[in-house]
Amino acid sequence: MSLDARQTKPAASVAVESVLGNKEKTIFQRLLSAQSFWVTIALGVMVVVMSILQPEAFSSWDNFYNITRNFAFVGIIALGMTAVIITGGIDLSVGSIIGFVGVATGVMLQAEYSWWLSSLVGLSAGLLVGLVNGYLVAYLNLSAFVVTLGTLSIARSLAIVLSGNKMLYEFGPDADIFNWIGGGDILTIANPVWLLVVSTIIFAIILNQTAWGRYLYAIGGNEQAAQATGVPVQRIKLQAYLLCAFMTAIAAVMLTGYNGSAINANGTGYELRVIASTVIGGANLMGGSGGAYGAFIGAALIEVIRNSLIMAGVDSNWQGTFVGSFIILAVLLEQVRGRRRD
Repeated sequence: MSLDARQTKPAASVAVESVLGNKEKTIFQRLLSAQSFWVTIALGVMVVVMSILQPEAFSSWDNFYNITRNFAFVGIIALGMTAVIITGGIDLSVGSIIGFVGVATGVMLQAEYSWWLSSLVGLSAGLLVGLVNGYLVAYLNLSAFVVTLGTLSIARSLAIVLSGNKMLYEFGPDADIFNWIGGGDILTIANPVWLLVVSTIIFAIILNQTAWGRYLYAIGGNEQAAQATGVPVQRIKLQAYLLCAFMTAIAAVMLTGYNGSAINANGTGYELRVIASTVIGGANLMGGSGGAYGAFIGAALIEVIRNSLIMAGVDSNWQGTFVGSFIILAVLLEQVRGRRRD
């Protein structure tokens, strides 16, 4: 086909040809081209190496329990963040949402409301922030970076005011069941890990098998073309931000239960870890790519790195350097892969 003929073909036809071209690849070829596959290999190598170097400490069941529980909170949020990043957006407010939701839930528990009503209030607080983010980005066309940077500050401020800048820890008569939700376990696996596994499966199905998932990728790939083909761009983008806030609120409620207390500083720095998880797992910050498994395995890799650094005696203040370096490396690899595809 000549270049002129390609240029005169509708965008929809080009997109269809692209999809068909991808489907012609073998399963093995698709596996090798997936960044999440190589992240899984890297994670496996790191686990083997650390098991050899620290057989008693790293390979213990207690350490496995701690690693999986810790990355579960990040992974749950990363699933929601993946939906936003696929559309070409970003949500910097997730860390502050954790603090805001935790305090809102804690205030209700201190007032001796039931655990489910307190959790519902916390989830509603998170959805409110997501609604503001989504509306301003989707319907007023404001920059996602600027909007979520603003709500990052607003949500954290609301958490400080609501808590009176104090720790909330007297959770009333429902304290035991509430604390078990985030800090308990089933079959010796922490509750947040079970939720992460189930959520990852559900997200994988949604992103790969539903029209809503295809709409996300279409918006991230070419928003104008998606709009022209009838995709409800504004509504889908709003829903993506609401979903991200909802997943963050769920993680915040569970994290509050695990800690047994709520402080307005909860979630500080989580936005970096969550974004790093999605990007390392294969999500493109420019939009159009990303997946549930990538968010899962990216969160796992970051936590194993953090755990390994601690066991190796590396100062914890260096953790940010490693995480930031992995983000830059992941973006660089995506650019290299993009050039090869072109």
